[in-house]
Amino acid sequence: MQVVHYFDYKSPYAYLAQAQTFALETEFDIRVDIQPYTLDIPAYLGAAELDADNQDTIGSRNAHQWRRVRYSYMDCRREANRRGLTIRGPRKIFDSSLAHIGFLFAKHQECFRAYHDYVFEKFWKRDLDIERMEVVEGALRECGVETTDFANYVESTGRTEHDTLRSQAESEFGVFGVPSYVVQGELFWGAERLELVRERLAQG
Repeated sequence: MQVVHYFDYKSPYAYLAQAQTFALETEFDIRVDIQPYTLDIPAYLGAAELDADNQDTIGSRNAHQWRRVRYSYMDCRREANRRGLTIRGPRKIFDSSLAHIGFLFAKHQECFRAYHDYVFEKFWKRDLDIERMEVVEGALRECGVETTDFANYVESTGRTEHDTLRSQAESEFGVFGVPSYVVQGELFWGAERLELVRERLAQG
């Protein structure tokens, strides 16, 4: 049975869903196809960037959006604390596409898992700038990925592959957020839907 999982490194909810997602492979003896889906957060939550005094320097979010964002991070930190993980909210909305292209590059070499775990952990500790080429390339090397052709990949087929996968996720399955799961063409959004995913897999 085909299962596709969509993530974004800048989503704390996706970070918290990773252990349970990979556990599906052992539980049901399947392979989960992990795919990046780069969120456009300003489109629905507004843009924001905090200065050293934690003041927003952009000011495009309304009060409702700020309440939603603050609750989301509080909720994720609460769950992260239960699991011994660290989630520190970033001071700006990152463009995670470069890190996602790095994931695809590692995936083509069949050694993405170490990079995937490394980027999630370091990013949510505020120890990894996922927008910088040298940082992403260094993360790949740290995780045993051969990076000789990475820069060329980013500028050519990598960006195209990233954009195509995002478009296909939206047009074929209706993906709009992460973590998302597609089981035999059926979309499930959110880690709380993992029980339904398990039900479908058990039925299969």
